[in-house]
Amino acid sequence: MPTIVFFLIAIAIVLITILARSIRIVRPFQRGLVERLGKYKTTENPGLRIIVPFIETMQLVDMREQVVDVPPQEVITSDNVVVSVDAVVYYEATDPQRLVYNVADFFTAITKLAQTNLRNLIGDLELDRALTSRDTINTQLREVLDDATDKWGVRVVRVEIQRIDPPPEVVSAMHAQMRAERDRRATVTEAQGYREAAIARADGEKQAAILEAEGQKASAILEAQGEAQAITLRAEADKARLTLVGQGEGDAAEARLSGIKRAGADERVLTVEYLSALEQIADGQATKLVIPAEFSGLLGAVAAITESVRQGTADADP
Repeated sequence: MPTIVFFLIAIAIVLITILARSIRIVRPFQRGLVERLGKYKTTENPGLRIIVPFIETMQLVDMREQVVDVPPQEVITSDNVVVSVDAVVYYEATDPQRLVYNVADFFTAITKLAQTNLRNLIGDLELDRALTSRDTINTQLREVLDDATDKWGVRVVRVEIQRIDPPPEVVSAMHAQMRAERDRRATVTEAQGYREAAIARADGEKQAAILEAEGQKASAILEAQGEAQAITLRAEADKARLTLVGQGEGDAAEARLSGIKRAGADERVLTVEYLSALEQIADGQATKLVIPAEFSGLLGAVAAITESVRQGTADADP
């Protein structure tokens, strides 16, 4: 009886062992490489997989993005400055079969490859260019590593340079240069401020002069317009005054002649008085003569007097 029990227990242990070695679980971020008797058979996707125990084996490969820390190394730049440089490489597996069978130690291989190419890239640059061109160096190093690791079934996602450390004496010189550059920029900024202030003052003075000139111009125009209006008003006043004077003198002469006429004076006397009155009016300051209506009737009298004078002269001559 005990022998049977031991036998059953042994069979159970063997079955459990076989079952344990037959069942494999491939997680979502993994791929399973199955080998049969040491020879590659297939690549299993995520899920529950069954293999033949003792004949087949499965190796799990992580397909997630991973990081390789490249240790610091000393690199000589093209201007003979020794700097300490380190970087990190981000990669992901694209072909688990090539990753397992084409390279024995991937981490060591990519580390050495990154150090070598980083040394070559930094060695072709001067220190100032190396310090300011990290993005360019990262891109170039990623392209080189991606081409080199393609045969290993790996894609290099990106490369980041962590540090580029010059020697202490170079750092001190760089700090001094930075201070000098800051002082220079401060001086330039101050000079630009003075220049802009001077320009602003000049513009203000220019605008003030323009406004003053425009004000003087407007004042002169208004003054000239006022003077012209005053002259016009004075001329019109003088004209009106002279017109009134002429009218007054004409009225006075007409009144005088009318009085003489009412007194029964001879026609010749009236004519002489009319002419005398016209002479006085003409000698006045008036520029406008007002001739009485009776003057047209006296023209005939003037003609008669003139004819009488001529006849008298003719009679006296014989």
